[in-house]
Amino acid sequence: NPSSVSALTHDSSPKDVSSEDTAPRGITFNHDGTKMYVTGTTGNDINEYTLTTAFDVSTASYRDNFAFGGDAMSVKFSNDGKKMFTISTGGVKEFLLNTAFDITTTANGTTPETTYSVSSQDGNPFGLDFNNDGTKMFVAGPQGDDISEYTLSVGFDLSSTVTYVDSLPVINNPTAVKFNLDGTKMYVTGPGTNRLTEYN
Repeated sequence: NPSSVSALTHDSSPKDVSSEDTAPRGITFNHDGTKMYVTGTTGNDINEYTLTTAFDVSTASYRDNFAFGGDAMSVKFSNDGKKMFTISTGGVKEFLLNTAFDITTTANGTTPETTYSVSSQDGNPFGLDFNNDGTKMFVAGPQGDDISEYTLSVGFDLSSTVTYVDSLPVINNPTAVKFNLDGTKMYVTGPGTNRLTEYN
């Protein structure tokens, strides 16, 4: 069962990213798994890697980084890779990319196009994810030990109407949230449990 954490086995070929950041916080990939992005608080940046074998982190090689200031906790991309979203104590920031999935091609350097504050729900957010069309946004935060859900009137556009919907209490100190492709399962991690927890 590719969607169940009970089916997981540990791959003993990790990728050491300590040369780029000794305090990595978040990870994501482009659609075909040939690029990997790791956020970290040592350099408050996003590090981009290329993978010679898709989704095999042992084949990753460092390419470049993007230092945007603030605590770099998580990064996500729009479906077309032309928008990049980061989350930190300042909230969710939206950057335009001139080249899809290339973090070095931000349209306005380190200045985001839009920033959306989630401080009313969590002043120290860590995890970030979107549904498939970008009309829902999810934030994991340790202050409330919950996942907060928001709706966007225009997919992957923080300048549209963003509305807080509700929060779900989860594990202690959640730092990452991710959904499967059809949105029927949610996965949460955090140092409070040192586990990957699956929700239906």
